Amino acid sequence: MAQSEATTNIPMQHLSELETLDPQIHDAIIAETERQQNGLELIPSENYVSRAVLAAIGTVFTNKYSEGYPNKRYYGGNENVDDIETLAQERALGLFGGEHANVQPYSGSPANQAVYYALLEPGDTVMGMSLPAGGHLTHGWKVNFSAHYYQSVQYGVDDETGLLDYDAIWKLAKEHKPKLIWAGASAYARKIDFDRFAEIAEDVGARLAADIAHISGLVATGLHPDPVPVADAVSMTTHKMLRGPRGAMVLTKEEHTRALDRAVFPGLQGGPHDHTTAGIAVCLNEASTPAYRAYCQQVITNAQAMADELTRRDFEVVTGGTDNHLMLVDLSNKDVPGKAAQEALDQAHITTNANMVPGDKRSAFDPSGIRFGTPAITTRGIGESEARQIAGWLADVIEHIDDETAIARVRGQVVDLCGEFPLWY
Repeated sequence: MAQSEATTNIPMQHLSELETLDPQIHDAIIAETERQQNGLELIPSENYVSRAVLAAIGTVFTNKYSEGYPNKRYYGGNENVDDIETLAQERALGLFGGEHANVQPYSGSPANQAVYYALLEPGDTVMGMSLPAGGHLTHGWKVNFSAHYYQSVQYGVDDETGLLDYDAIWKLAKEHKPKLIWAGASAYARKIDFDRFAEIAEDVGARLAADIAHISGLVATGLHPDPVPVADAVSMTTHKMLRGPRGAMVLTKEEHTRALDRAVFPGLQGGPHDHTTAGIAVCLNEASTPAYRAYCQQVITNAQAMADELTRRDFEVVTGGTDNHLMLVDLSNKDVPGKAAQEALDQAHITTNANMVPGDKRSAFDPSGIRFGTPAITTRGIGESEARQIAGWLADVIEHIDDETAIARVRGQVVDLCGEFPLWY
């Protein structure tokens, strides 16, 4: 398929009314659908929902208020909401194990905020992975609420290897005696030893919270170590590897059930978004299938193939490779800032995000690195050979960042590949 022949598969009938009533929004939806159809999504935190999930979140459940929990609501008319929320809870526990599931948080940051609210008092000390090392804002980074309302201590990674240094983390925990330790990351390419974190937390009398937003699918399918048996709380988003709507869940031990539920409602939010709950239930059902485990395995295979190819092209892959769905690449040896690489790749219809790397001397607004991930391209059906090809295109664009002809050539190849692996919208 030539670039000029690229097509989209947009079911126009359900947009006809919107086209009449609000053509500007209609046109934006069409444009975004075309962008997703004809480009490669390599941001590791993004994915594509199924038609079933999309159908669930576009239903009349969006009309309902349902403050409270199943069979204990403050509004009438919630018998059907009770059914879908109970299903979502049961499916979450069936997939991940654990003793209690709250599926109401609006997204990942509110879910983590609920963990703080449930397990800590304002001013308590919390330890988490620093943002430049690969952690998340809500793990105590200085500009986030988690560092404003709690005493934040940040751990990093080894400057040479880019790996977590558990002995150093243990030493820091003994020094500061946190009440809560976060394990989890948003830009860490290796397996996390949750059992080791649990030993550290137990030794210093801390609670352990695991944020598995990025690796939820790998944990659910046994492809990554599981924090659920050892952590007091496990939080995750539902829109990354789980391929669900933009929402979140928190799993806790039974002893924290009341505290967590009261933290989510009425502590931090009012009525849940019931259409989102329906979509969460659907994606959890989809994630319980053998096909989903095969998908997760392919995500890892594709990521490792990309990391291997980039290394072969003399790119500095942090930690030397990946065990999961993402890789972090330091572009310092290419003399190309991360933001410039992101913008050039955008021109080639490859969506990525600039990212800080361990020991980064540049700012978060213009970091030295760039982050790539394979969940979305794997959802399209792309396999290992295509992943290697994509890594070659990444290298071509970055190494010829000022060559518009080279970027245009890659863009045409990208559009052709997207035509071979179309989305279903």
